[in-house]
Amino acid sequence: MNHNLYVALLLVLVLSACKNNTPSTPDMKNETANGQTAGRIFATPFTLPYHAIPFDKITDADYMPAYIEGMKIHLLEIDSIANNTEPATFENTLVAMERAGQMLSRVDLAFNVLAGANTNEKLQAIQEEVAPKLSGHYDAISLNDKLFKRIKTVYDGRANLKLDTEDARLLDTYYKKFIMDGALLSESDKAKLKALNEQEAVLSAQYQNKLLGAAKNGALVVDNKAALAGLSDDEIKIASDKASENKQNGKWMIPLINTTQQPALQNLTNRATRETLFSNSWNRAERSDSNDTRKIILKLVQIRADKAKLLGFENYASWNLQDQMAQNPANVMELLKKLNAPSVKLAKNEAIELQKVIDEKGDKIKLEPWDWNYYGEMLRKKKYDLDENEIKPYFDADSVLKNGAFWAASKLYGVTFKPRTDIPVYNPDVKVYEIFDQDNQPMALYFCDFYKRDNKNGGAWMSNMVNQSKLLGTKPIIYNVFNYVKPVGGQASLISWDDVITIFHEFGHSLHGLFADQKYPSLSGTSTPRDFVEYPSQINEYWASYPAVLKNYARHYKTHEVIPQSLIDKIENAASFNQGYNSTEILEAANLDMRWHMQPATAHIGDVDSFELASLKDLGFVIPEVPSRYRSSYFLHIWANGYSAGYYAYLWSEVLDKDTRKWFEENGGLTRKNGDYFRKMILSKGNTIDFKTLYKTFRGRDADIKYFLKDKGLI
Repeated sequence: MNHNLYVALLLVLVLSACKNNTPSTPDMKNETANGQTAGRIFATPFTLPYHAIPFDKITDADYMPAYIEGMKIHLLEIDSIANNTEPATFENTLVAMERAGQMLSRVDLAFNVLAGANTNEKLQAIQEEVAPKLSGHYDAISLNDKLFKRIKTVYDGRANLKLDTEDARLLDTYYKKFIMDGALLSESDKAKLKALNEQEAVLSAQYQNKLLGAAKNGALVVDNKAALAGLSDDEIKIASDKASENKQNGKWMIPLINTTQQPALQNLTNRATRETLFSNSWNRAERSDSNDTRKIILKLVQIRADKAKLLGFENYASWNLQDQMAQNPANVMELLKKLNAPSVKLAKNEAIELQKVIDEKGDKIKLEPWDWNYYGEMLRKKKYDLDENEIKPYFDADSVLKNGAFWAASKLYGVTFKPRTDIPVYNPDVKVYEIFDQDNQPMALYFCDFYKRDNKNGGAWMSNMVNQSKLLGTKPIIYNVFNYVKPVGGQASLISWDDVITIFHEFGHSLHGLFADQKYPSLSGTSTPRDFVEYPSQINEYWASYPAVLKNYARHYKTHEVIPQSLIDKIENAASFNQGYNSTEILEAANLDMRWHMQPATAHIGDVDSFELASLKDLGFVIPEVPSRYRSSYFLHIWANGYSAGYYAYLWSEVLDKDTRKWFEENGGLTRKNGDYFRKMILSKGNTIDFKTLYKTFRGRDADIKYFLKDKGLI
C-alpha cells in the first residue's frame, strides 16, 4: 500500500486554498510547445466529475511548474496564518491550515499516480528534483516558529474551546506532529534537520528509481523454450511477447515481481532455470551497476539515525513509533519475539517434509530456496489433493474484482458499482467505476490498474486521487494498482489464490478510503497509523474464502461453471499449508526493518549484506531455505514507501483482523447488519479517535492474540 503518512499528518497536501491569499492567476512562466502555460491546468479545481484528474490534458511538462507555483501559493497561505494579528483560534489557525494548499495537492496527487504506476525517464527526473523541494517546503511549515506558537496557544486553551471529537483530534494531532517534527528545536538544529530531511527525500526518490531499473534488468531471459518446461502454453506465449517487447526477439522473458520468491518457481521443472530466476530476484539490486541500491541504503540509515538523535531519540524506530499503536520498539519486538521461534520451528519441520518429497522422488538434491515452491506444490497435492493449476481457471481477475470484492461490499454495505468510460485514465488498461451508496447517492470513483508494466513499481497498493473532506466538499477518488501478467489476446487473466487474496486486501484499503466521513482532510480515511491501516484491508481478505462470496466469483473462465465444492473443501483444508514458511519470510523482513532502524547514530555498519546476514542470524533466523520476503537491497516498503520501522504493521494489524473475524463469525458473517456496524465503528472513523479506544469500543474488549496464533499454526 502506498500511503505517505508524513505528508498526510503534516498538512496532508490538503485540497482547498485559503481564499484571502490565493493569487487569482498563478505566475507560471514556462510554456509548452503549443504555447499554453505549463502547469496552468492545476491552477483551478478540475471540472470533471468528482474533480477527477484530466490525464488526457496533462503533459509531463506541466508538473514541475505546477509544483513550484503550488508550493509558492501554499507558503503564502501559511505565512498569512502564522502572521495573523488576531488572537489564535481553532478556526483561524487549524481550520485555515486545513484549507490551505489546493493547487499543490492537485499536482502532487496526480504526479504520484504516474510516478508509481506509469512513469518514464522525464517523470523520474522530476521526482528526484522535486523531492528535496517538497521536503524543504514542509519543513518550512512544521518548523515555522510563529505558526507553532499559534497552534500551541490554541492547544493550551483547548479545555475552554468546546471542541467536538474530530476538532479535538485535529488539534491534538497537529500539536504533537509539530513537536515530533522538530518544532521545539533550536534554530541551528532546525537547519540541520532541514538538511537531513532534504537528503533523505532525494535518496528515497533515487532508490525508488534505481529499484525500478533493477527489477527490469533482472528479468529472466532464456533463448531455449525447453528451459521454461512446466509453464503453461499461455505463460510461455506471454514470455515470448515480453521478450519481443524488449527487443529480445526469438527469446523468452519472465519479469520480476517485487518479492524474493517468484510465481514461476512453483511450476518450472528445470532446476537450473529455477536457480537462475531466484538468483536474478535475490541479486537484482546488487549487481554493482547503476541500479545497485546498497550505498543509498547505508546513507538513508545514517540520515535517519542522525535525525532521531537530533530530535532527542535513541534511534529512528523510537522516534517514528511514538504516534503509532505500538508506541515504541520494545512493544514491536515483544510481538515479534512471540512469533519468531515458533515460526522458524514450524518452517524447519516443513523443510524436512519437503526434503522427504525430494528424496522419495529420487532427485538426489538438497532443498534450496528456489526449490521450495516447486516441491511445496507437490507436497500440497499429496497432502490435500490441491493443484494450483486446477483452481486457477476459476480465478479470472476481472471476476474476482467485480463478482467477488464488489459483490461482497454490496452485501455488507449496500454499495453498488457502475463502469464509467467517460473518465480519462493514465493508461488504457485502467478501468473506472462509479460507486453509489445504499441510498443510491453517488459517493466515489474507483480506478483499477491490473497489469504489470516495466514502468510500474512492483507490488500492489491503494491510494487517493482526491481525498474526502466535508470541510472542502470533496468526495473520494480511489485507485488500486496490481502487477498481474497481462493475458494474451484479450484472454482471461487467470491468477493464483494468493493473487485473489491480494485483490480483496487492496480493495479493503479502498473501502477504508471510500467510507471516509471526516470533516478534515488530514484525518480522512486511511490517514491512520501504519499499524492500524492494514487492519481494514486484512479483514476484507476474510470474504475471499467466504462460501457465498467464493461461489459468486469463482467460475470457470471457459464454461462459467461455479467452482465445485470439492475444490472449495481442498482450499479450506490447505489453508494452514506452508504457514511456517509464510510467517518466517515476513518475520525476517519485519525484524530486519526494525534492526536497521534501531541503530543509533554512532553505529558503524560495514556493508549492507553483512549487516543483514548478522542481524537475521542474531534474531534466530538460521534456516537458509527460507529467505526474507524482501532483501534489504529491494525492500521498497522501508526505503521509499513510508514503512520505515513499520513493516511489522502487517502482523500487528493481523492480530486485530483475526480477532474481528471471530466477531463476524459470532454474529452471523456476511450480513448488512454486520457490515453497517463495521462501517460505522471502524471504516468510517478515519483518524478521529485513539485507535486502541476505537477497537475496544467496537469489540467490547481489547484484541485477543490467540486467534492470530491459532491461524498461524503457532498454538
